[in-house]
Amino acid sequence: MSQSPFYNITNPGSALGEAIGSAMEFALQELLVQTVDDYGCYYLTSSVNKTKAGRKAKKLLLFDNFGNSYDSDGVITDEAMRPLILIESKYIRYKKHNRDKGSWVCHAHTAIRRRYHSIRSSIAILAGSWSKSSVAMMESHDITLFIIPFEFICNLLDRYGIDFRWDEKEQEKAFAAWEKYNLLSADDKAQIGREMIQVIQERLMTRVGQILDESIDRTIEKVVIELVSNLGEVKLFEFASVEEAIEFLEQEGLEDYFVADDSLALFDPPPQYD
Repeated sequence: MSQSPFYNITNPGSALGEAIGSAMEFALQELLVQTVDDYGCYYLTSSVNKTKAGRKAKKLLLFDNFGNSYDSDGVITDEAMRPLILIESKYIRYKKHNRDKGSWVCHAHTAIRRRYHSIRSSIAILAGSWSKSSVAMMESHDITLFIIPFEFICNLLDRYGIDFRWDEKEQEKAFAAWEKYNLLSADDKAQIGREMIQVIQERLMTRVGQILDESIDRTIEKVVIELVSNLGEVKLFEFASVEEAIEFLEQEGLEDYFVADDSLALFDPPPQYD
C-alpha cells in the first residue's frame, strides 16, 4: 500500500500547529482591518517600505532606537502610518516553549515603544498552552493579553473530525490529525481560524475601540525618572505628578542615591504581585 503524501512531513504536529496559527492570524487580520477602518486607521502585517531590491516587503519590521529590527505580527496605525497598537498572535502547544516566546514579545515591544512614541498599547493574542508565569511576565510589561485556551482549540477541531489531543511522542496520532486537516477545504480551514478567535473577539474589539478613541483628553498619568551614574548604576523613580518630579530633580546631591546602602542583594526575595 502506498504511503500518504502527508507522511513526507518530518514533524506533523509542528506543521499542524503552524497551519492553525496561520489560520488564526488570517482571521485576526480580517477582523482588525474592518474594526480599525471605523476609526480611520489601518491594520498592517507587512512593512510599508519596499525592500532594497524594490519589492514589496513580506515582513513587518519595526525598529528600536539602536537600529535593531523586530519581525512583528501586526500593527495598527493612523493615517500618517504612525503606529498606535502593537499586535502579536502566538500559538504554542507545549509550555516548554512559551517562556522564550513570551520573553521575545516583552523585549521587542518594550524596545519598539521607546522609539515610536505614538504607540498607546501592546496586545498579544495567545492560543494554546501558556503557563501562569509566562502570562504574568507579559502582563508585567504592560501587554494586554487575550487567551484562547488549548482545550477550546481541541474541542473546536473535534467538530471537524480532528483529534488534537496527543502527547509529544505520539507521532501516529499527529500524522493522522495532520492528514485529516489537509483533507479539509480552504473554506473550512479559514473557518477554523474565525471560530478560534470568537472566544476573544468581542473583548478584543472593545479594547481596540477604547484605545483608538480620540474623544478622551490626555493627562499625565505618572512621571518616571531614570538616574544613571558614571559607573553604570541605574535607579528608577516614579511620581504621581509633574510637580513632584520637579521637586525631586531640584534636590542637591542626587548622586547620593547611588551610595545609599539600600541596593538589593542576591539574598533578597523576589517581589510578589497579585
